[in-house]
Amino acid sequence: MKKTVLTFGLMSGAASAVMMLATLPFTDALGFDKGEIVGYTAIVLSFLLVFFGIRSYRQHDGAGRITFGRAFAVGILITFITCAFYVATWEIVYFKLMPDFGEKYAAHMVAQAKASGASQEAIDASVRDAQSFKEMYDKPLVNAAITFTEPFPIGLAMTVISAALLRRK
Repeated sequence: MKKTVLTFGLMSGAASAVMMLATLPFTDALGFDKGEIVGYTAIVLSFLLVFFGIRSYRQHDGAGRITFGRAFAVGILITFITCAFYVATWEIVYFKLMPDFGEKYAAHMVAQAKASGASQEAIDASVRDAQSFKEMYDKPLVNAAITFTEPFPIGLAMTVISAALLRRK
């Protein structure tokens, strides 16, 4: 199991990191809304390797058989490796390559509040929330924890679906 998990986890993690880094030159052109769509699409694509990792384990190590529990274990370990790559890449991007991301995102949050026709009180609350978010996000451990919550639910869903589809007694 170790070899399969490491192989597919490293491939999935590398794919996730490469796709994140490949979109960096287009960050300003995409904007936050389209960037979110592109980002989550890249996450889903990288987690396709969870399915292939479970299938590979079933074929090579399980002699064509795998229980849901074993398939889930393989998939979730691949997911954890992928998430670790995603978080590590984002930490480098946020703190080294795009140190102004926090300010830009905070300004985007305020602009959205203004564009929605919110009252001045709501806009002021949005400004406070944006500033609070930026202060919190500038702490590396908090940043890493928040960033982990972006890909993990998708990886978990992909693991459950793949384990259910590929189980074979």
